[in-house]
Amino acid sequence: MTTSSLPDWVFPPPGGFVAEDLDDLPNLPAHTELIDGSLVFARAQASFHAMIVDLLAAGLRGAAPDELRVRREMSVVLGRDQRPEPDLVVLKAEALGDGRETFYEAKDVVLAVEVVSPESRSRDRERKPALYAAAGIPHFWRVEGEAGEPVVYVYERDPATRAYALTGIHHDRLKLTVPFDLDVDLSGIHRL
Repeated sequence: MTTSSLPDWVFPPPGGFVAEDLDDLPNLPAHTELIDGSLVFARAQASFHAMIVDLLAAGLRGAAPDELRVRREMSVVLGRDQRPEPDLVVLKAEALGDGRETFYEAKDVVLAVEVVSPESRSRDRERKPALYAAAGIPHFWRVEGEAGEPVVYVYERDPATRAYALTGIHHDRLKLTVPFDLDVDLSGIHRL
């Protein structure tokens, strides 16, 4: 394949891509993220990934207070060259537009959730949490699959350090009081 047959967006502009570029680049693959000015492409999801996102989305929607909403696979602008796409976000209802929005602002996000996949392990465990915390998102969950069972690592942002602190590791049941009361039977993944 010659470089002339590649789309123009394969070659980053000087200084890298910026957040608004994701809305303007033609024929960009679905679920493309912008991390540190570089485009990051997603692989096809494993069944575990889809099921745990469904389970958590249902639990969050059922428990979220009226002033919050749950969205899946929507990008969040964290800065000029940062626009990741968490698997789930909980955001302020007042941030919703007319349904045509393609991203949300970090200031409106209360919780970001990432389900770790083999190809995204470093990003989901290290880079994205650091970016979310620096952008001021108060809560972060990282979901791992261990022998086919979900394990949810729950973090809360320390405003003094601007970093996340681990507040719990949940195996069979995710029962929390922040950011709101929530009780999810994680074994429910086997009934989906």
